[in-house]
Amino acid sequence: MRHSRCIIVVIALMVSSVMLAQPRLRRPEIYVGGHAGVMASSMIFKPTIKGMDIMQSPLSVNGGLIFRYAAHKVCAIQVEANYMQRGWREQGEGYDYRRQLEYIEVPLLMHLYFGGQHFRGFLNLGPQIGYCLSDTEYGTKNPNQTHQYVAIQNPFDWGLAGGLGVYYRTNKIGLFQLEARFNYSFGSVFSNRKTDHFEFANPIGLSINLAYLWEIKIK
Repeated sequence: MRHSRCIIVVIALMVSSVMLAQPRLRRPEIYVGGHAGVMASSMIFKPTIKGMDIMQSPLSVNGGLIFRYAAHKVCAIQVEANYMQRGWREQGEGYDYRRQLEYIEVPLLMHLYFGGQHFRGFLNLGPQIGYCLSDTEYGTKNPNQTHQYVAIQNPFDWGLAGGLGVYYRTNKIGLFQLEARFNYSFGSVFSNRKTDHFEFANPIGLSINLAYLWEIKIK
């Protein structure tokens, strides 16, 4: 936990230093819009769970709203409000179990972009917080390993999000964007005190999203 907090602080300091080092734009760029896509999600358990394979993780949906503000060249601040489906899958002889967790998440991202006036590549990086709204189970359970089937004990989530992508910025009809993003949670969904079974149980996810953003032009 202490190491993860240090990582968050270091990233926040990096974001601040990058922002302050860039020259200001003559006119800020402000965008609002939405994005949606698919996500492959799983969990990192310690101790590990027999029958779990990240490559067999279920595909789910995610999407949300985007606000982006750029007052400096090559960098901006991006805030999102997202709905995400996470979870994991276990398969073995006599059982096939899937767990779906639905989250509302709010990332605060540094948006670094490069390229020309219209076609640009970008990097998104920053912390996120979230809350688990629902917890649904499907299929049959492994009768020999039951610790992971208890109800979610820590609905609050926090972690890091990082994405790479490209977008095309038009003159009149907005911005079209494609992004691949990785999410890693530092918060364990199950209690991880010394007397508990799991040392940690952290959600992870990889998503592919399409986005459309409209530029709000300030005179």
